[in-house]
Amino acid sequence: MRPSEPWGVYVHIPWCAIRCPYCAFAVDARAQRPERAYTDAVLQQWDSEREYFSDTPSSLYFGGGTPSQADPAEIARIIQAVAPAPDAEITAEVNPGKLDAGRLAELASVGINRVSLGVQSFQPDVARRLGRAHSCKEADDVYALARTLGFRSISLDLIFAVPGQTLADFDADLDRIAACPPNHVSLYGLTIEPGTPFHRAGYGKKSSEAEEADDDLWRRMYDRATERLADVGIHVYEVSNFAAAGHRSRHNEHYWRARSWAGLGASAHGCRPAVASDPPRLGAWRTQTRSEVDAYIHDPSSIAEHVGEESLLAELIGSTLRHVDGVDLESVFERTGFRIAVPEALLRQGTLSVENGVLKLHPKDLPVVDFVAARLCEARHRSIIDSA
Repeated sequence: MRPSEPWGVYVHIPWCAIRCPYCAFAVDARAQRPERAYTDAVLQQWDSEREYFSDTPSSLYFGGGTPSQADPAEIARIIQAVAPAPDAEITAEVNPGKLDAGRLAELASVGINRVSLGVQSFQPDVARRLGRAHSCKEADDVYALARTLGFRSISLDLIFAVPGQTLADFDADLDRIAACPPNHVSLYGLTIEPGTPFHRAGYGKKSSEAEEADDDLWRRMYDRATERLADVGIHVYEVSNFAAAGHRSRHNEHYWRARSWAGLGASAHGCRPAVASDPPRLGAWRTQTRSEVDAYIHDPSSIAEHVGEESLLAELIGSTLRHVDGVDLESVFERTGFRIAVPEALLRQGTLSVENGVLKLHPKDLPVVDFVAARLCEARHRSIIDSA
């Protein structure tokens, strides 16, 4: 971690009422939850992880799972122990279903100042296909309630390219968002992950209702969202994320700007900064915990693995190119020893541009970032002076 560089803390809260059919995250839907024991384990892990980071975190993010189902007193214990900076962004993901005014107010009272509402769709048929446990009215009500409670920022999650979803369905979702509008939108094309109920049911295969949206429809939906959100002042700043001025997700920008973060809780990933005894380049350390909740409670230690220069290069390009602020080429060299020979064809056609040492992907080409990142990694070479 470079001096004075901001960093964050992610805490995985696994509790859920049900497992959504598209969800590949570590969730725990049992009725009797060992919440206090789980928090104890998170705090034990934090005691071990804290030594790798300096100063105080600029963000604290409770993801899941469904953090809004956790006891606010347990959330408060974690916030107190982590002790983020006074102006830190503190986010909790919130499921609109079965969330009363009292619970949301409690989350605000213990320090949550930003909420991410997992709406996914306002359309009843689309929400049903996604297995959402809330009604569209509940989604509207929770959004209105969050506004009255004065959260610093409100984000909405939206899924598109759902099997059977039409462009008209998606336009209707965009109408609802434009009528709000929120401060931030996270927009995800549905991906069928192995091991999920959708995958086991045959979604993603060429079989009528279960068939995935074709690439052309996917792109039309994405472009429609980009245009319509911009019309209400919510602009793309990362391939899947859109924000009004001053409302970018401070925490998620740690991921996209190749910074460090501590990952706490079952199945959590983290990125420790390099230390003085590491190989000559700054590098990084990736951490991961046990994914099963009871196993994590029994042993909340992190497994750390040093990221080599080749892998780090791929991660740096793959993450930072997703962001409209682009890739600092000198920083990539300092951290990996590699220079990037930017393909002239991509520069000529306007897909990429370089200005003041920063490589950027044209916003219209953000959906093909993975392809372009792979091209750039192929075009790298190690500095002769550096390797001498």
